[in-house]
Amino acid sequence: MSKAVLLFSGQGAQKVGMGQDLVTTYPVAKELFEKADEVLGRSLTSVMFEGPAEALTKTGNCQPALFVHGLALLEVLKEKVPGLEPVAAAGLSLGEMTAHAAAGTFSFEEGLKLVAKRGELMDEACEANPGSMAAMIGGSDEDVAKLAAECDVDIANLNCPGQTVLSGAEEGIDQAVAKAKEFGLRMGKKLQVAGAYHSRLMAGAQEKLSGALAGAEINEPTIPVVSNFLAVPAEGADAIRESLTKQVTGSVRWIETIRLLREQGHHLFIELGPGKVLAGFMARIDKEARVISIEDAESLEAAILEMS
Repeated sequence: MSKAVLLFSGQGAQKVGMGQDLVTTYPVAKELFEKADEVLGRSLTSVMFEGPAEALTKTGNCQPALFVHGLALLEVLKEKVPGLEPVAAAGLSLGEMTAHAAAGTFSFEEGLKLVAKRGELMDEACEANPGSMAAMIGGSDEDVAKLAAECDVDIANLNCPGQTVLSGAEEGIDQAVAKAKEFGLRMGKKLQVAGAYHSRLMAGAQEKLSGALAGAEINEPTIPVVSNFLAVPAEGADAIRESLTKQVTGSVRWIETIRLLREQGHHLFIELGPGKVLAGFMARIDKEARVISIEDAESLEAAILEMS
């Protein structure tokens, strides 16, 4: 039996062409992608497979795209490696929704509708309250916190030691990038994003998502899913709804999430999604952990061989 923690990608990992080789290679993946188009009542797959990149980058497209892609990879892996035993799950930002679907917290259809709604609400919030994000490289958490306070922006992601992302109004983010060295950081780098995710500027999206989650059927997860907002698993339907709601404006506590899973004795992690971003973070958080990154048919086949 292969006991493993499932990790799911967040927004920003998407790329044109994602999933196309899965559809042509694996019937179980083809079925899931077709079901996604049916549930959404539009061709999400054509945006995923053909682009253009600007369309796929739109929050309302990339979030459901990553959700479907991650779960399609998991379905194939489960089919090809019958001994696979997921023992816990986590996902970066949007990836937490995918992790919950993988754990049976909600059905694929219910999860996809929620994710599409989440993306749509965030797009609206980006238009109503324009903002930006920047990665702060080097320096301590205290240094970054002082810089964020000085520039009146929020701490969005604690990704790995030496990389924290700030989010907020354009002016504040520009100021943070300019002042990074002054606060003991190596550099600040502005990110190419559509808005100020995980900041107070997303409050409108958070409030409306709360309503959507209130109406969703939430089951007890079959495996623990670590909450980005709490950095521990949320227990019970109400706590899960609340943590997924608060995550929209709250910080993604990824370092604490991974450290918790490692403290619990988990050693093997499977990253499901494009780009190997989470494996990169893991290398900075805990070099002893083993990560198998799966993003396409080629890496899937390599993982199947490794795990069989």
